Amino acid sequence: MLPTLGILLTCQLIGEAVARTLALPIPGPVLGLALLIAALLVRPGLVETLRTTVGVILANLSLMFVPAGVGVIGNLDVLSGDWFALLCILVLSTILAMLAAVGTFIGVRRLTEMRRA
Repeated sequence: MLPTLGILLTCQLIGEAVARTLALPIPGPVLGLALLIAALLVRPGLVETLRTTVGVILANLSLMFVPAGVGVIGNLDVLSGDWFALLCILVLSTILAMLAAVGTFIGVRRLTEMRRA
């Protein structure tokens, strides 16, 4: 489990360092995830090394939302004052995320259909 966590945290650390050093508008963990995907493409055997630990992490993913929930409860005064604006932003961002997912799906489907033909 420790080597797997080391790989995951190293990818995140490198992504964070690159994002901060180059002042990129992309979060470091996202760059770290891209680095991890690249590493998995280069070394397919790494998948089996990561599989067990990643399964445990995903099984307990709900625990990661506890700090966010505590933050929301701690800032109820902000929520009560700006609830309408926050609701509008939440609805709009959800719609945009869904449109981005649909666009990505359509784009990938077109690319895979072009490769088959």
